[in-house]
Amino acid sequence: MFWTIAPEVLRARLACGPDGLTASEAERRLARHGPNRDAKTRVDGAARAVLRRSCEPLSLILIAAGLITILTGDWAGGAVIIAILTLSIGLDTIQEGQALRAAEVLRQSVALKAEVRRDGAFRVVPVEDLVPGDVIRVRAGDIVPADALILASVGFAAAEAALTGEPYPVEKRPGLVASASPAEATNALFRGAVAQSGEAIALVAATGRDTVFGVAAASLAEEASPSPFQRDLRDLGLLIARLTFVLVLGVLVVRVAFGRPVVESLLFAVALAVGLTPELLPMITTVTLARGGLRMARRKVIVKRLAAIHDLGEMTVLCTDKTGTLTSAEITLAWSLDPAGVATPRPARLGAVAAALGGDRGPLDAALAEASPEAATGWRLVWQRPFDYAQRTGSVLADGPEGLTLIVKGAPEAVLAHCTAFRNGTGASSLGASKREAALAHVRSLAGEGFRCIAVASRPALGPAEAGEANLVFEGLCAFADPPKPGAAAALAALTDAGVRVKILSGDDPVVVRRLAGLVGLDLGEVLTGPQVAAMDDEALAAQVRRVDAYGRLSPNQKVRVVKALQAGGEVVGFLGDGINDAPGLRHADVSWSVAGASGVAQAAADLILLAPDLAVAAAGVSEGRRTSANILKYIRMGASSNFGNMLSMALAAAVLPFLTMLPMQILLNNLLYDLSELGIPFDRVRPEAIAHPQAWDRQALLRFAAVMGPLSSVFDLLTFGVLLLGFGAGPEVFRTAWFLESMATQILVIVVIRTAARPWRDWPGPALAISSLAALAVALALPFTPLGGWLGFAAPAPAILIAVAGITVLYLAAAEAVKPWAMKTGAMKTGAMKTGAMASREAGERDRPLATPQGRPFRADTEGWRR
Repeated sequence: MFWTIAPEVLRARLACGPDGLTASEAERRLARHGPNRDAKTRVDGAARAVLRRSCEPLSLILIAAGLITILTGDWAGGAVIIAILTLSIGLDTIQEGQALRAAEVLRQSVALKAEVRRDGAFRVVPVEDLVPGDVIRVRAGDIVPADALILASVGFAAAEAALTGEPYPVEKRPGLVASASPAEATNALFRGAVAQSGEAIALVAATGRDTVFGVAAASLAEEASPSPFQRDLRDLGLLIARLTFVLVLGVLVVRVAFGRPVVESLLFAVALAVGLTPELLPMITTVTLARGGLRMARRKVIVKRLAAIHDLGEMTVLCTDKTGTLTSAEITLAWSLDPAGVATPRPARLGAVAAALGGDRGPLDAALAEASPEAATGWRLVWQRPFDYAQRTGSVLADGPEGLTLIVKGAPEAVLAHCTAFRNGTGASSLGASKREAALAHVRSLAGEGFRCIAVASRPALGPAEAGEANLVFEGLCAFADPPKPGAAAALAALTDAGVRVKILSGDDPVVVRRLAGLVGLDLGEVLTGPQVAAMDDEALAAQVRRVDAYGRLSPNQKVRVVKALQAGGEVVGFLGDGINDAPGLRHADVSWSVAGASGVAQAAADLILLAPDLAVAAAGVSEGRRTSANILKYIRMGASSNFGNMLSMALAAAVLPFLTMLPMQILLNNLLYDLSELGIPFDRVRPEAIAHPQAWDRQALLRFAAVMGPLSSVFDLLTFGVLLLGFGAGPEVFRTAWFLESMATQILVIVVIRTAARPWRDWPGPALAISSLAALAVALALPFTPLGGWLGFAAPAPAILIAVAGITVLYLAAAEAVKPWAMKTGAMKTGAMKTGAMASREAGERDRPLATPQGRPFRADTEGWRR
């Protein structure tokens, strides 16, 4: 916090003099400190990235399944498994490569040249050659090249919105600052800020990775932690690996112990392992996520990381920046008030005349001109004095409808000091000390509500010689704000209704944060500040983030601490930001959003980018993520029950039957046809209650579902075995054929039952799933009766056997529907969001009502002026 110490103390620490460094000393320091740039991102090559993904548990299982399938003679099936996995890994690698370019975008967004004093004279050098101890000069339009302490300034102001969240240009001048927050460091320059006006001489205190800007770059260079989707897939892969190992080893040991042929037993056990493997999971997830990406693209959202759509479905907390995300980052005129605080167009109109004829084209002048675009019609500039940061006023002498008039605008206390009267209707009254203090109290009141005010004054004049700022008439106040984006309140209300808790993490003033929260419908209690967060350890912060929903004056690192504290509490955290100071938070969040017009680094760090200003897309994205998660889970849930049930049945039968219940090739065929029946899952319907709350894969709930529905399937398989052996005395070929038919019919038809928690006749599957399921079932039922059936080891069963199999299938479907509510009792997903501090939703009419004056009169600006 170099801005909290005096220049002479900083010089002593940096071992430099008031005139900067010599060229030789600068070279030595450059060798010691390194170039003034950010650390290059370490990027894995394509081969290394592919290898890393191939070593994940689920990938290893699928590779093994594909190779085993090929070794057992099913070349086509094995090739399909390997091809699907290759496509999935390839897409992930491409997407990761896009994200790793974030640090390079950041590096290119800073200055390339800098003006520095070397050997007693200013010269232009490459920005990378700056070192601590250099003295630099920054002028209007320059990008600040390093973090520096101001030694001298003339009317200097810098735009730091992307760094600190402050939407207004910040006046910079020498002096001491006690605050530890960079947003309040009015005596410091920060790398990446843009000089708006004036000129400053400053002492470089930090360069490269040690700057505030460099910290953001360093966070982007860090390896990202696994996303919720990656963690879910890893857990699923480990679970399948354990179950497969136990089942295969058990079957092999039992069959060998009963004297069955070792080679036959090994092939059978291996086929069981393949049967337990979710071969189509990479394809199902990729197609489902891609479909979600296309749906979001139609709403003008760029999806850079497909898995982020799934992660949206798990999101329980959304942390959002204020400036540029909830607000438009465009200053607008909110109020035009006369000296008594009553709405009137005159102060805004006179201010617009001054802005149009002699303004500095800053955000306040732009807001005045936009509010009254025709105000300067008929006026002619005679003389002007540009805004002076020392006097804190600016003035124009203009000739127009009111004659030759001096118009002065600027800081209220500075303008009021030159006023001797105030506007009172069409005339003027004497401005005494009490009236002046009342006006300043009004300014403080507006500031407490988050408004930035300027005062406007005027007086008649005879010519430039009488343009002195004295004996002015106080016309009133113009109050400015950075308003919420249209639809921001409705979007946040929709997120709240969906169970997502919203938290504002801003670098702006806490007062402004509180006011914005009220405008967008957030019911806030306490607002924590950056210094308060800095004083807390991680344990204390973890306790605070559960109850506090708004934060002001946060540094980039403090935003990261809040995100990590939420994650440590079990929350899935989203982050919506647009500035350089948001980049670390975007990087560490589970899923990150940015917006159109955001800084390049924020867009590069984000998983999704909103191209349209409508924040309702964010709420719609949450629903899309939940729909995607629900459909992916359907495949996992169906496989966990049906595959596990079939493999369990074969494993039990293998211990007592003298022949295999299915040949290895028949097992693989069964598994392939069942997978094909589920190809329509990405396009299936999802009931509204399934997307009403944040969702996360719950391994215990999945195990519960499989532990109920799998054995239930095995019970009916064993019933089929008994009927075939004891009732019909079926031989091995007929037995295998009949059970193949029963297995395919029960597995595919039960999709209609277990795909939804509702009654199946009230929630029919979508057309795509219905077609894929019925087509696969038709192939399975017809195959044994074709010439190909004999080659596969099938034999046509008698009609009586087929009728018995059909009856068992119907009984199974009825039993599955009966026990389904109990199997899904805890849900196949766990839901939840933080329960405390929920946002208070306002009625739409209340959210959208116009701003009102202190007297309660709503008004707005238009091309004709102000209306009450």
